[in-house]
Amino acid sequence: MNVERQLDASANRSAALAPDTRGWNFYDADIGLKDLLSVYLAPALLEHLTPWLTKLGSMAANELDVAAHLADRHTPVLHHRDRFGRDQQWIEYHPAYRELEEAAYGTFGIHAMSHRAGIMDWPEPYPATAKHAFTYLFNQAEFGLGCPINVTDSGMHAILKFASDEIKDWLIPKMSTTDTGELWQGGQYMTEKEGGSDVGSLTTIARLEDGQWRVYGEKWFCSNADAELNLMLARPEGASEGTRGLALFALPRFLEDGSPNHYRIVRLKEKLGTRSMASGEVILEGAVVHPIGPLDRGIHQMLEMVNWSRLSNGIKSSALMRRAVHDSTAVMRGRKVFGMPLMDKPLARRQMLKIQLPAEQSLSLWFFTADVLDKAEGYGGQPASQEAAALLRIATPVLKFRSTRDGRRVTGDAMEMRGGIGYVEEFVNPRLLRDAHLGSIWEGTSNIVALDAVTRAVAKHDCHVPFQAALHARLDEAEAIPDAYRAELKGYIDRAVEGIGAVGASKADEAQCRQVTSAFYHAATAALMAWEGTVIHAKRGDARRLLWSKLVVEHRLKPRDPFQLGDTALEDEISALLLGDAAVPLADAARLVLSER
Repeated sequence: MNVERQLDASANRSAALAPDTRGWNFYDADIGLKDLLSVYLAPALLEHLTPWLTKLGSMAANELDVAAHLADRHTPVLHHRDRFGRDQQWIEYHPAYRELEEAAYGTFGIHAMSHRAGIMDWPEPYPATAKHAFTYLFNQAEFGLGCPINVTDSGMHAILKFASDEIKDWLIPKMSTTDTGELWQGGQYMTEKEGGSDVGSLTTIARLEDGQWRVYGEKWFCSNADAELNLMLARPEGASEGTRGLALFALPRFLEDGSPNHYRIVRLKEKLGTRSMASGEVILEGAVVHPIGPLDRGIHQMLEMVNWSRLSNGIKSSALMRRAVHDSTAVMRGRKVFGMPLMDKPLARRQMLKIQLPAEQSLSLWFFTADVLDKAEGYGGQPASQEAAALLRIATPVLKFRSTRDGRRVTGDAMEMRGGIGYVEEFVNPRLLRDAHLGSIWEGTSNIVALDAVTRAVAKHDCHVPFQAALHARLDEAEAIPDAYRAELKGYIDRAVEGIGAVGASKADEAQCRQVTSAFYHAATAALMAWEGTVIHAKRGDARRLLWSKLVVEHRLKPRDPFQLGDTALEDEISALLLGDAAVPLADAARLVLSER
């Protein structure tokens, strides 16, 4: 065989492998994202943002994805001295990481979209629903940098809410700029050896020395370790034990004269995922800090930042799931097995639905949560809504709990969909899987977040009651939902609310917190997707989200007998509609949601 024929044969064999998503546009490919943006955003704003979302969708699938792969392979390096032997700490990043920073902070200004006007030429700050569409798209390419973007954003939120005018005037311009050469990125120093989730046990001490607050101690897990500005918790000397004795401080990387502040990065963590981003251990040796608000309110101020971050974390896990869906779709549509397209294989279609369903659920709840955040904060000059604040208080931990856990399974299943080469680091699947495991640890493990939802949002604030009313109202306004299916969904909502309320009222039932939080999530997303299906159908004639609601009911809410072999005809018809490109007629969706398997 001559060389040309050998090359042709090799090319033919390579063509047998399923393609990846290079050349895609993650915005154009995402029907659900575009539909929900049309539901939640004002038409003028959506029209303005569409070219920017299209641009980011293309970058995330192409050049940013290349940069993310390189940044993940070439991890940060901590240097303790300069070339002249002077003690001068700095972290070396691969140029690809700097490219990602320039896109996130410079081109799109994701960190500042909630806090200043003029980002992407819009004359006012953006609603959370718009900002997090960019969070969602960017994190489909790069998850590690998502943390610095988020803590810069949430840090500004805490500073604007609690700090003095002097502190705001000093920090907000530096943190909100889109000039990456002038930008002060944010960090968050909370975890210690003595206290991760148990924050009240931390031992870092703050002392007032000659009119200046200084901190002493050690922080054990500091992401974005060389950030120019960190928010941190410390216990003022003489303050009470537990969380009530904690104060929130701003810790600048450099002092006013340009010299380094008095803390050292001891080492960088070798992590399973988010390898592109530097996380380190820090020793505080009398570092100068500035109080943010009253000294006896630190935990409440930090939790405001944490809850803001938890929403972002749920969205970032949703982004990982969506990237896994994109990759699995490329495999399904681009691979032949046993002489047939993989898309024609019934078992493969079923697995595709199982990969995509959790992604669609998380998309619905994060849009709902971001929308109530805007209402709770009084976005656009509207009066701040106490009802929305109650909805936000329970929706945030519920989203964070379930979306991050689903992300781990979905990214794993997508790796299996691609097959053996999905286990190879040249493809995106290993990175998605590694990164997904951090989502359920960041800002509180699954146990902590479920406890927050049940023992605080429910037991202390009764947030499940207005949530129940809000979901009922959505279903009532969606007149196109068949009456029997609407009644079924209301029944699941009521049972979920009853269950989470009962566990919240009984401290002895703590072990059931995760179960009732999951049930609450599934009932809520089933209702939201049904409502969305009718709204979107009215806009453009596609009721597909009503069918996603049906799958939640069938696979997450109804009891299933593992020995009972049901009729697969219903699911086959649903899969043909959901995995196809054509709009789903309302009549077909209404008929199928009333069908029994």
